[in-house]
This record gives sequence, structure tokens and C-alpha cells, in this order.
Amino acid sequence: MRNWRVGRLISALSDRAELAGIAVVLVDERGTSSARKRGNHPSCEEPQRIAQRGRELPVTALVNVDGDRGECPAVRGLQRPDGTISVMPTFDIVSEVDMQEVRNAVDQANREASTRFDFKNTNSSIEIGEQELVLRSSTEDRLTALRQVLQEKMVKRQVSLKALDEGKIEEASHNAARQRIAIRAGISSDNARELNKFIKGLGLKGVSSQTQGDQLRVSGKKRDDLQAVISACREKDFGIPLQFNNFRD
Repeated sequence: MRNWRVGRLISALSDRAELAGIAVVLVDERGTSSARKRGNHPSCEEPQRIAQRGRELPVTALVNVDGDRGECPAVRGLQRPDGTISVMPTFDIVSEVDMQEVRNAVDQANREASTRFDFKNTNSSIEIGEQELVLRSSTEDRLTALRQVLQEKMVKRQVSLKALDEGKIEEASHNAARQRIAIRAGISSDNARELNKFIKGLGLKGVSSQTQGDQLRVSGKKRDDLQAVISACREKDFGIPLQFNNFRD
């Protein structure tokens, strides 16, 4: 019955840890307080570690299959004076686009095009899709002017123009002009490789980066080093908008 209760406890803790993004590592009896009493405690030689969302988190409380709980003396020294565990600072590099602000910019551009004299009888309009804008006008010249209006509204709404991938101007029906503009969100694999190479080239000791889906996780021993990475990335043009989120000490 006791082993069943312990199993339920381990299962519940594992489920909660998985939701929090923590990898759970079970240890055998040799790494617990019971083994330490017998003079066999190899875990004291080097702290056990698990990964928590890219950070290393020392394991201070060890639980064996019998439910015994003990604290490793070697790990105890890694704790802060207040009892909390020291972890490496991290932050995420993302490339996001606020689609609501894009819609607002499109609405404002369409309203201006409908009232300006130079757009009269040109059927100029901007349509917005899930990840694409379609500009239409009677001539290529008016289409170019419409795109400039859109860009002005985007800048005012703080939407980076780097998020817009402009296609070629095409000929539409009735000799009209059309242009498709893709909205880029997320860091592509090519951009991720460029970012990882750039961060490594900074030569900051203890700083590393890792691609996680369409974003990057950067970690380092010192907060100042991570601030230096952010400053350097802001100064360099990677061709896409970058944001720096989830700074964790």
C-alpha cells in the first residue's frame, strides 16, 4: 500500500513538472539518504541536474522508491542563503507581428485612399488575409503610392516594415495592378543559424544559444553578458523584426 501511495505521488509530481516544462529524473536508492547512512553516496561527488526550459536546475531533494527523502551535501552548497536555487539567466529571441495593429494600419490606409483626390476612380484597396496583404490599384504608379500610405500607417502603429515580404507587382484583370505582400512571423531556420553563429562569434564566455522551434533561447552565467547579446543583436540587421522576451534571472 505504501509503494502504491509513493507511486501516485511520483506520478502526480511528474505530471505537474511536465506542464511546467521540467524534465523529471528518478534516482535509485544509492543516491538517497538511506545510502548515505551506509557510506555509499555517489551523488555527493557531483550534483545531479535536470533541465528546466533550457536552464540547469540542481536537484536538492532526492526521493527513492521507498519514499525516503534526503539532501545531498554537495548540492546544498549550490543553494542561495535564502534557500532558493541558483539558475542561469536566460531570455528568448522571437520575431512576432501584432496582427491587430496590422489590421488597424490597413483600415487607416484604406480610409485615406478612399478620400484622397489622387486615388479617385483608381479602385485602390488593400485586402488582408491570414498572413498576406493584397494591394490593388488601376495603375502601377497608384499602387506604389498606395503601398507608401500603408507603410506610413504601419510605422505609426509600430509594426516593423521588416515583417513585410513584398512580391512583384503583377498585372491583374482590366489592366489593373496587383501586389502581394507576405507577413513574416517567427524565426526561420536560416535566420536561426545566422543568429546562433552571430551570438557565438561575440565570444562571451558562458553564453550559448539554442533554436527552439521558431525562436531562440539564450543563456549565460552573467546578466550583463545577456544584455550585451541583446544590444549587439539590436545593432545588427538580420532582415526580420526581433523582440527579446522572457528575461529570467
